[in-house]
Amino acid sequence: MAKRRRLPALIKDMGFCIFKKPFTREYPAVKVEVPEGYRGRHIFYPEKCISCGLCERDCPSKAIELIEVSGKRMPHFYLDRCIFCYQCAEGCPRDAIKFSANFEMSTTEKKELVITPEEFLSKQKVTADGRKQNVA
Repeated sequence: MAKRRRLPALIKDMGFCIFKKPFTREYPAVKVEVPEGYRGRHIFYPEKCISCGLCERDCPSKAIELIEVSGKRMPHFYLDRCIFCYQCAEGCPRDAIKFSANFEMSTTEKKELVITPEEFLSKQKVTADGRKQNVA
C-alpha cells in the first residue's frame, strides 16, 4: 500500500516558512556589531613602542618581525600567518599594540595582509591638545 502525503500538513508548513522572519542578515547592507573584546586587525602606536622585541618573541605563529624604521626597531605584522591570539598585545609593556573591531580583511592580494609600521606612522594625526593619535 502506497503512503499518501498529507497535503494539509504540507501547506501548513509552507505557510509557516513563507511568513517567518529570515535567520540571515543582509551583511554588506546591514553592518554586523562585533562583541566586546573581539580580536580584529592590529592597531600599532609607534610613539609608545620601545623596541623591546617582546611582541616578536611572544608570537606563537611567528607573524611578527622587527624591522628598522627611522632608527628604531618596530613590528611588521603578517596577518596571513597571525592566529589573532594577541600574545603580542598582552606582552607589550607600553600597550603599543591594540586590537580593533575590524574583521573585514578578505583580499586576493597577499601583500595587503602585511601591516608595516610606516602605515601607522602615516596615519597619525595631531589632536587639538598637541598629542599624536592613530586614525586607523
